[in-house]
Amino acid sequence: MKPIAIIGSGLAGYTVAREFRKLDKTTPLLIITGDDGCFYSKPMLSNAFAMGKQPQQLQSKTADQMAAELTATILTKTLVSGINTVAQTIHTKMGDFEYAQLVLAPGAQAIRLPIAGSAADQVLSVNNLTDYAVFRDKLAQAGDKARVTILGAGLIGCEFSDDLASAGHEVTLIDPNILPLAALAPTAISQGLHAALNAKGVQLKLGSTASQIDMLDNSLQVTLSNGESFNTDVVLSAVGLRADIRLAQAAQLHTDRGIIINEYGQTSVPEIFALGDCAQYKQADGSQSLMPYVAPIMTAARAIALSLTGQLTSIDMKPAAVLVKTPSYPVALIPPAFAASKSGAWESNHADGVTISRYFDEGKKLHGFAVAPQDAKSRNALIAELIEAQATRLN
Repeated sequence: MKPIAIIGSGLAGYTVAREFRKLDKTTPLLIITGDDGCFYSKPMLSNAFAMGKQPQQLQSKTADQMAAELTATILTKTLVSGINTVAQTIHTKMGDFEYAQLVLAPGAQAIRLPIAGSAADQVLSVNNLTDYAVFRDKLAQAGDKARVTILGAGLIGCEFSDDLASAGHEVTLIDPNILPLAALAPTAISQGLHAALNAKGVQLKLGSTASQIDMLDNSLQVTLSNGESFNTDVVLSAVGLRADIRLAQAAQLHTDRGIIINEYGQTSVPEIFALGDCAQYKQADGSQSLMPYVAPIMTAARAIALSLTGQLTSIDMKPAAVLVKTPSYPVALIPPAFAASKSGAWESNHADGVTISRYFDEGKKLHGFAVAPQDAKSRNALIAELIEAQATRLN
């Protein structure tokens, strides 16, 4: 019997495998991964310093333990070089492997900025547990109060800034926007986060970019596009991720910014599914969107697992808030869908120390929200409000 094959052993790949095994105990399951196949919580990478978590403490299970749990064959340190969608085979240096159905979950790659200077190659990124271990080592070499410069004040950059500052490091945060989290959050929320990070001791150098990084004695010298320069011990790039669509493109699957999937998670070849950071999901308004968050992965994994058993099941994306792990100013938000974001505006109010922003279209219909400081009560109330608004629009 040909196996169900999964490429990728991150949260997306392993969650599909777990959900599939709940439904089917006997069909062979093959997981192919380029890393060591251990299971860990990737979202914890950006807030593990203040908790004192070492890399090994973030790992919950080894590849062998996952193989036993899933009754699966897991090929680690194995790079996939191609997929033959006609013969239904996966090509690797270890040989070719057949599949009955295939799930693509290769995740995303860190975006590399074109920075000049003799130490441009010293810029780190943290996209997996191995990267995190390298980053920890660099910080340890710099001492208890390392000077850390973070490029990018998006979700991950802000989370790392808050976490590293809480751990006692001297943090500088750089971004071309004039406020942190500008691409995701409304201005009122970004202003609150700016004030909280500033109060935490984070130096925010906004409205500028790093143009050059050079070695200077035993440290790094960062030169900004506005001409300012300063010294630092470690530079971390958190400018974002790019969906890994290389295998999909080589296999001539339909791609855009991600691997395009339909409402069932199928690619342009029905026997091949995709989910996670690599996938571009179909939205209710017909648009396609990347959704690099935990909740969509869990929802998609459950639906795709059912489809793999022959019960074709649509991915029913319920509204789920993105939680920004910045304890100094915890944010929860659901951004408006792409189509709605072009025809509306944010409206914000402040009461009892809490800022709530709602996104209304031109017809005054709710399409998204943000709240900070957030808690479960405020978050769930706004989700219920959004669900009711969506139901009203559909009726």
